[in-house]
Amino acid sequence: MLVFPCSLLALPLQRHTRQNSVAHITMAISLTNFSAYPTCNSHDIDNKANCARPLNCFTFLGQSSRTCVSPSNLDVPLSTRVGASYLLHENAKICKFCEVGDVRNALELLKMSQKSELDLDTYCSILQLCAEHKCLQEGKMVHSIISSNGMPIEGGLGAKLVFMYVTCGALKEGRRIFDQLLNDKVFLWNLMMSEYAKIGDYRESIYLFKKMQKLGVKGNSYTFSCVLKCFAALGRVKECKRIHGYIYRLGFGSYNTVVNSLIAAYFKCGGVDSAHKLFDELSDRDVVSWNSMISGCVMNGFSHRGLEFFIQMLILRVGVDLATLVNALVACANIGSLSLGRALHGHGVKASLGRDVMLNNTLLDMYSKCGNLDSAIQVFEKMGQTTVVSWTSVIAAYIREGLYDDAIRLFYEMGSKGINADVYAMTSVLHACACSNSLDSGRDVHNYFIKNNMPLSLPVFNALMDMYAKCGSMEEAHLAFSQIPVKDVVSWNTMIGGYSKNSLPNEALKLFAEMQKESRPDSVTMACILPACGSLAALEIGKGIHGHILRNRYSSDLHVANAIVDMYVKCGSLGHAHVLFNMMPEKDLISWTVMITGYGMHGFGNEAVATFQKMRNAGIKPDEITFTSILYACSHSGLLNEGWKFFDSMTSEFSIEPKLEHYACMVDLLARTGNLSKAYRFIKTMPVKPDATIWGALLCGCRIHHDVELAEKVAEHVFELEPENTGYYVLLANIYAEEEKWEEVKKLRERIGKQGLKKNPGCSWIEVQGKFTIFISADTAHPQAKRIVSLLKSLRSKMKNEGYSPRMRYALINGDDTEKEVALCGHSEKLAMAFGILNLPPGRIIRVTKNLRVCGDCHEMAKFMSKTTRREIVLRDTNRFHHFKDGFCSCKDFW
Repeated sequence: MLVFPCSLLALPLQRHTRQNSVAHITMAISLTNFSAYPTCNSHDIDNKANCARPLNCFTFLGQSSRTCVSPSNLDVPLSTRVGASYLLHENAKICKFCEVGDVRNALELLKMSQKSELDLDTYCSILQLCAEHKCLQEGKMVHSIISSNGMPIEGGLGAKLVFMYVTCGALKEGRRIFDQLLNDKVFLWNLMMSEYAKIGDYRESIYLFKKMQKLGVKGNSYTFSCVLKCFAALGRVKECKRIHGYIYRLGFGSYNTVVNSLIAAYFKCGGVDSAHKLFDELSDRDVVSWNSMISGCVMNGFSHRGLEFFIQMLILRVGVDLATLVNALVACANIGSLSLGRALHGHGVKASLGRDVMLNNTLLDMYSKCGNLDSAIQVFEKMGQTTVVSWTSVIAAYIREGLYDDAIRLFYEMGSKGINADVYAMTSVLHACACSNSLDSGRDVHNYFIKNNMPLSLPVFNALMDMYAKCGSMEEAHLAFSQIPVKDVVSWNTMIGGYSKNSLPNEALKLFAEMQKESRPDSVTMACILPACGSLAALEIGKGIHGHILRNRYSSDLHVANAIVDMYVKCGSLGHAHVLFNMMPEKDLISWTVMITGYGMHGFGNEAVATFQKMRNAGIKPDEITFTSILYACSHSGLLNEGWKFFDSMTSEFSIEPKLEHYACMVDLLARTGNLSKAYRFIKTMPVKPDATIWGALLCGCRIHHDVELAEKVAEHVFELEPENTGYYVLLANIYAEEEKWEEVKKLRERIGKQGLKKNPGCSWIEVQGKFTIFISADTAHPQAKRIVSLLKSLRSKMKNEGYSPRMRYALINGDDTEKEVALCGHSEKLAMAFGILNLPPGRIIRVTKNLRVCGDCHEMAKFMSKTTRREIVLRDTNRFHHFKDGFCSCKDFW
């Protein structure tokens, strides 16, 4: 923001004699050193239009108090000449009213006066008064009187009108008059540039600067400070460099205000080295110069360097001001330096700044980010005056400590104190609701916004959608999304990411297609949509998005790179994932965990173990999720010794307390490897209460190793914990069917019927030419149903001829072999695989995804298909991937 020197603009309004005009002008120039303003010399002292009046056009009255006077008590000396004294009397009356700030009487007298009675200074005086009091309507009336009196709007009067409109907030009207003036007054150009910069219209401010240059109006230090701020706000580092050279050619390189603005501009554009060089070359550094360096370093992520500049200030005994302390405290918050932050707190108190709101708000943030909630609360409670920033800082402090309910309570308390929440407070409390996964609290906060007529700006809508999405209510998230008049990229990303995380991949892909019609996707969009492709195993769509990422150079973003690898893993293309993983120049914990998970899902346990070791050699420490991934990989590959080793190292080496998911992996590992009794004892000795997943893992082991007695015991635990999960009933039914205990199968069916439970229908899908074809069990409605059934019958016949025996027990019916074979032939994964063989070109991998666990018969059929048709088949079920090739499966029949 440009600041006009008060010494120049505060000249008293009166009719000047030659002597006092020169005195005032000389005083103004000597006080401001503002060389671009007009000065008076012996040649133009007599030219009142060029000297006295333009200077008076920007007068700010400086009286400490205002008294309203009436025409009867005005003490105006009369002239001895009647005509001249009458004119002087009218103008003096109006000016006297202006001096005491009486807009109403000054305007009434102006209305009653005749055109011939008023001079230019009088119009300027009352316009100045309207500007000071922000009286736009009165200013417009003065403008109307000026126009009706036929006064030419030019020179000082035009400038004063522009000033009045701009000061009263009518920038558009001020600009209209400004464009009609032929002026070379730099302060007027500065005023317009500054106002456009204030409202964020930096491009218009820059346009005025360039126009000013074309007209030959020479800028001053304030001009360049303003335009540099505009270039910096737009991130135009090249323009900053051009203006840098221009400034030095004009001789403004020694002006601290200009150089400080240059330093700030370079920092905002990321030109840290250029800013440092300027500072090093600056011989006469003031406190603003030092503050610019501290804040610039902090802004660009060099908080340690910023604090080094602060220490240099102290060593050189440069006067530290409020801005210095605030910037240094922000640096302490960023690096978590609590001790230095406390010292700065003490310095602020000694400097009598202890009650400054800005300092206290920064202290709140510093203590919060340094993990000292108690000190943050103490600062807050001792504050005499609090603002919405203060309350928001404390709310954020509670959120950082995971005290979400306290944060929500504090938000309501702030409202009860009469402090209106701003956008930051509103988004913070919604974030607290999202983190606590409390849908009811989120709804209550949303209703509170509506009830109190709080403005739902775009950031608030985005936070609302994020809260609803994280709390699992995508319907309400979409409702908020539909109410946004103009959506930004954050809005779209929030919804797409919400659909992906809430297992609604089709909705995510649909919205992504809509987004591309209205908004340009960014790297965050890519990271949000790729998981949806992985969920559906939509490899072709995923490849298309990968191409878009490469064309737009988003792959350098680590989040995007991780999402690409994860997508290929979940789409069954482990080879692509492996190559891309090795090509990554930088890998974080997520990168390694994604790859370990991928190897585990595809049955490559040894590769998962080797990748874990490489991660440790790279100096990256595993977390809870990484251990879940490596234990899962060990369980699905039967690596019992390795699994125990990793499980024990969690507590002994990494001080990570195992959670239910880690215990579930160990139970699964023991059960799969045939250690059923040991698995049962392990569950009984667990320090945490086992859930259905843990008992379910043991139940799966009982099926693999045909232990009916233990299965019945385990099943009762599962049914008690999750009585409505039909998957476990089907699993026990499979165990009975394999042992041909059809009476027990019948009892289970009756039990399911009595409880009103419905088995999830099995379905499988396959992607062909970017389109999905979905099959359900015994699907006869498909256009190619006859061709598919014919192919399956032919393959079944060949299996029998080659000695393969169909696993009839998976039909789960007590009928003859023909009935069972018909039932098995209609399993959805067989239909999808047959459709792939018929419709995909030779050599293309057939990729099928199923919503349930693949049955044993379909597993045998897939192996035979891969051998007979010489096609590689990748089948993904709810547990893992199966790679069928040349009659073998990657799971080694261990799933």
